[in-house]
Amino acid sequence: MEWLIQLNMGAERPALGLGTWMCDGAAVEAALRAGFRSINTAPVNDNEAKIGEAIQKCIKEGVIKREDVFVTSKLWITELAREDVLPACQQSLKDLQLDYLDMYLVLWPVALRKGADRYNLTDDDKLGYDPEKLAKCWEGMEELVEKGLVKAIGISNFTITKTEHLLRTAKIPPAVNQVEIHPYFQQPKLKEYSDSKGILLEAYYPLGNPSSPYRKAEDPNILEDPVINQIATKHGATAAQVCIAFSLHRGLMVIPRSSNPARIVENFKSTELELDSEDMRELGKLDRNYRMFIAEFLMKDGVSVDDFWDAQEDEKFVVQ
Repeated sequence: MEWLIQLNMGAERPALGLGTWMCDGAAVEAALRAGFRSINTAPVNDNEAKIGEAIQKCIKEGVIKREDVFVTSKLWITELAREDVLPACQQSLKDLQLDYLDMYLVLWPVALRKGADRYNLTDDDKLGYDPEKLAKCWEGMEELVEKGLVKAIGISNFTITKTEHLLRTAKIPPAVNQVEIHPYFQQPKLKEYSDSKGILLEAYYPLGNPSSPYRKAEDPNILEDPVINQIATKHGATAAQVCIAFSLHRGLMVIPRSSNPARIVENFKSTELELDSEDMRELGKLDRNYRMFIAEFLMKDGVSVDDFWDAQEDEKFVVQ
C-alpha cells in the first residue's frame, strides 16, 4: 500500500520516510533502493554531504528522479536570527547537491548562542525561547518559499503553546510539526490541535528509538511490549512494523531511523501491514504519556522539564 499525505501548501508527500540521524550515505542509498521516497536530514547530523552524494548517485543510476524524492532538512538553533536563515538553507542545499528542498523545518523553538559548541554547552549558550525572535526567524523561512529554495516550511518539537504564538504572526502556517510520537507517547491533544490548524504531525522515535545515546536506563523497550508483539504475531509482522503502521494508520508521517539495510527494508514493508480497528484500539490503550527525549541539554539551569515543554499551558489549552 502506498501511503501518501497532503500538506497544507498543496504538495503531496510519502507518509513514510527515513530518519538519518547517525546514518551515512550507504543507509540513504539502501533506503532509496528499497523504495523510500522521503529522506529526513539536518546539518546538525553532520552527514548532509554524504546524503547528497547518495541521492545524486541514485539519480544518476536511474533509481530515482529528483522530483520523486521528498527531501527535508532543518534549521539548526544557532541560526535562528532572521539574517542567518537564508545562508543556513543555502549551505544545506550545497551539501545535499540540490537546487531546492521539499521541506525545511525549524528544529527547535529554543535558541543557542551563535557559534556555540553543541557538544560542550554552557548555561550562557542556552538562550531559551523568545517568541519575538522566533517570529522574525519565521519571516526568514517564508522568504525561502518566496525565493523558490524550499517548497514547504515547518517546525519541530513545538508545543501547542509555542505553535499558537507562531501562528499569530505567520503569513505561511507551518505545514508540519515533527515531534516524538510512539505507542507509549501518542500525543493525542497535540494531534487534535494540529488537525484543527491543518498542521501535520511527523513522528520521530516511532519505535522509542532503543539505540539512542539519549536513552535512559529506566526507559521501557517498546519493542518488547506484549500487546505489540501479540499484534505482530497475528499479522506475521515485527514489533517495529506494528509501531510504524500504528502511526501511519493514525494519519501521521513517520521517520524511523536505521542504518541497517535489512531493517530499512523491514521498516519500508510496514506500509503493507493493515491494522484492523481492534488492533488500533489495543495500541491506543498503551499510551503512558512517556516522553523519552527530554532534551535536558537545551534547558537552562532552573528550567523544569514541565516548563520547557509547556506541560501546564498545553493542559489548560482548549482546542477549538
